[in-house]
Amino acid sequence: MADLFDLKGKVAIVTGASSGLGVQFAKALARHGANVAIAARRLEKLESVKVDIEKLGVKCLAIKCDVSKSEDIKNTVSRVKEYFGTIDILVNNAGIGMAGPAEEQSDELWETMMSVNLNGAYYFAREVGKIMIEKRYGKIINIGSIHSTVAMKDLPITAYCTTKGGLEMLTKALANEWAKYNITVNAIGPGYFPSEMTEDVLSNKDFLEYINSRCPMGRPGRDGELDGALIYFASDASSYTTGQLLTVDGGWTTI
Repeated sequence: MADLFDLKGKVAIVTGASSGLGVQFAKALARHGANVAIAARRLEKLESVKVDIEKLGVKCLAIKCDVSKSEDIKNTVSRVKEYFGTIDILVNNAGIGMAGPAEEQSDELWETMMSVNLNGAYYFAREVGKIMIEKRYGKIINIGSIHSTVAMKDLPITAYCTTKGGLEMLTKALANEWAKYNITVNAIGPGYFPSEMTEDVLSNKDFLEYINSRCPMGRPGRDGELDGALIYFASDASSYTTGQLLTVDGGWTTI
């Protein structure tokens, strides 16, 4: 059974891997044997993450990449393919979160959210998908949110919810198109976890109390509690699972 989760010899790309969940995802893949390419805008932070990953006994390539720019994505995929020879796993983790009343949102804020959270995921999947289609194998994991399916009372995050809801349908549509190539496309929907993006809200006592009262398990997620979902979707354990959003939220979306 353990062999189902073995990623030895596989090559993975993790976007948004300079901090937070991206770092955790990259390390989880490495601990299961995958060589990892990490991509983000802050190269100096990536280099630090690379050192930690290589200590786990795998190869790691750090690449500066702005996921809102399709040319950056094409160049990144090309470099990973040249360096490792192939790509087996893509984790579309890069994302931003900005709040504001819908009636006051600027065109710039809306378009920035779409470019990073949704367009970037599609462009990466498109470029990596070409390689996976040719080899008739691939694992794509999109990092959505509980806000892929629900909004939140008194928190004006229409743009964010729209991008994460769109990511769920991108997951389903790509899964449908690429199943014939033995490519699975799935998504993880985290609840509130400690990360650079959630640092401000989780440090707010009132907001943290609200999260705890809203979540059946009464707390935010902890480091490592997304690893199981990630490795399942990245490994052959999920060979017959595609087009799914797995929410890891302490029961948040049950009520």
